[in-house]
Amino acid sequence: MTDRKHEIAANLAKVEERISAACVAAGRPRDEVTLIVVTKTYPADDVRILSGLGVRHVAENRDQDAAPKAASCADLLLSWHFVGQLQTNKVRSVVGYADVVQSIDRARLVTALSKEAVRAGREVGCLLQVALDAGESERGERGGVSPAGVEELADLVAGAEGLRLDGLMTVAPLTGEYAGRQQAAFERIMDLSTCVRRAHPTANMVSAGMSADLEQAVAAGATHVRVGTAVLGVRPRLG
Repeated sequence: MTDRKHEIAANLAKVEERISAACVAAGRPRDEVTLIVVTKTYPADDVRILSGLGVRHVAENRDQDAAPKAASCADLLLSWHFVGQLQTNKVRSVVGYADVVQSIDRARLVTALSKEAVRAGREVGCLLQVALDAGESERGERGGVSPAGVEELADLVAGAEGLRLDGLMTVAPLTGEYAGRQQAAFERIMDLSTCVRRAHPTANMVSAGMSADLEQAVAAGATHVRVGTAVLGVRPRLG
């Protein structure tokens, strides 16, 4: 085993222990929580190591990095998640490899994704990114639809050809009423998920929690956690 593979395997085991312990504490079966490893800024070689260690879900946030990486790993049995803010001029490229886009936050993006998914003959899973730091009609600092706009946007995605409404995603906010209150933030996203599922029962995915707060997300009921640093180490600086 190479040094890098050994390092990733050890980190992955520690994260698995954390998720398992969080599930036990929350009284949840371990198989209710899916780990998504965030591979942004890391090379395709690391993605191959992860795949060999049994990871099946990876996430990227920049198309210019993700597209070539996904292409070079096309032989692997992986589900690719796009988690970054998505500009409409990148939609065609992202639809080419992403199985799930977790950053749906506006109607224009839904229209663009639908058009490209139909053109490519694909069905793309969609999560609404909810900004818990947004006002009633605003977007959050890091993108995302306000809680007040969730149900309308969910209806739009559900009715769009080529798209599948899978659920909701959030990041614990740094400002606003939920700043420093990760548990409360994740409980709020679960409440919003309940509202969405009344009209769209299959949209039961909730992506929340990262390296620093995955335990709180699991306790609240998240179905997916997005972990990068705790598995792959401190990211190299860009630029």
